[in-house]
Amino acid sequence: MTLASEPPLHKLQFYVTTGYKCGYLPNKLAQSLIASPQHLIDANVYSELIQQGFRRSGKFAYRPHCEHCQECIPVRVVLQDFNTNRSQKRAYKQHKNLNATILPVAFHEEHYALYADYQKARHVNEEDNVEQDDAEQYRNFLCQTNVESVLVEFRENDELKMVSVIDMVFDGISAVYTFYNPADTKASFGTYNVLWQIEWAKSLNLPYLYLGYWIKDSRKMAYKQNYKPLEKLIAGEWRNN
Repeated sequence: MTLASEPPLHKLQFYVTTGYKCGYLPNKLAQSLIASPQHLIDANVYSELIQQGFRRSGKFAYRPHCEHCQECIPVRVVLQDFNTNRSQKRAYKQHKNLNATILPVAFHEEHYALYADYQKARHVNEEDNVEQDDAEQYRNFLCQTNVESVLVEFRENDELKMVSVIDMVFDGISAVYTFYNPADTKASFGTYNVLWQIEWAKSLNLPYLYLGYWIKDSRKMAYKQNYKPLEKLIAGEWRNN
């Protein structure tokens, strides 16, 4: 499959994966459309791909391509019109002492240890026996990029609390993945992180924060509905929520 009429994508090829277990909806198989070759997907090309609903995992650019399911909907926050609600304001105030440092994307043992703890806590109540990611999987997932990416670490009193990987695209920033200290059960790290990314993107005069895929029946994805106005990519067109 090619997209010959849409430079700079005309040199890319696209292929569909075989089916694999869906990570968000039970008893479903998923498939992805993969952009190839990887070495041609630079910051400019990826900026075009994200407009068409693609995301990045390591050096892979992909989007869902499931034959009998259209539940994964790309979403982005319209920053100019965004206003915080009460709970978001509380979360932002709660973590006002967090200090953010923007770093190049790289492997750090301290970050990986936090990631491993987060993954264990995240899957503890799931019925499926989820195999925990090892360090090599972590490197491939979050420490490799062929686009313009940054790593942001959040500390409080020099203690690492949260880490985000963020991609820069021509009309915004894209939240790739965030993990945080699961032991702080009263914290609102996830909410604070999205708000921080919104404020950072605004400071860069960028119009959008891309939040990946929203899935109506997935509890893990439900939080994205809390950041409005939220545009959804439906039938190839970005539409207001």
